[in-house]
Amino acid sequence: MEHQFSWHPGIGDPTIGGWITVALYLLSSFSCWTTAAVVGRCDRVDAQIWRTISVVFFFLGINKQLDLQSAMTEIGRMLAFAGGWYESRRTVQIDFIVGVAAICLATISLAVFLARKSPIQTWGALVGSTFVFGYVTIRAALFHHFDRFISSRYLGFRWNWILEITGIAVVLVASEWRRVKLHRELVKRTS
Repeated sequence: MEHQFSWHPGIGDPTIGGWITVALYLLSSFSCWTTAAVVGRCDRVDAQIWRTISVVFFFLGINKQLDLQSAMTEIGRMLAFAGGWYESRRTVQIDFIVGVAAICLATISLAVFLARKSPIQTWGALVGSTFVFGYVTIRAALFHHFDRFISSRYLGFRWNWILEITGIAVVLVASEWRRVKLHRELVKRTS
């Protein structure tokens, strides 16, 4: 049995929530890039953390509407059919999630090491980024139970909006807080 590639480029989430999420990704990306420029005057490591988050969020914003993770899921499905292991795909999905968890833990460990002397705002951005990255990656694994959960609603809002936007908002608030705090410190020094 052969599986045909069914993904095609298009708008992944044409809802208001989808567009708000994209706007927040891009706004956060811009904010983090601006924060990196300000922080870079006094702390190169911290600036690199902000720059990295900025670039990742920019690509996540683009991906949000191009739905590239669905293309990856389709490729995985085609490989499963071609390799004859489609019936045991659940095991592969679980292995994938375990792998993602291991990568997230390794990333968190590296981030903790690099940010060990960074201010709380940078820590907040790292926590928010890790939350978003974990959500996006697990979403890409396409667990149907998880899909059903994130498609359900709470107070009229879909869970996928709540989860993704929360992580993005944490990063955006942390970035703005870091830049404002640094600006105030610079103003105090010059006064």
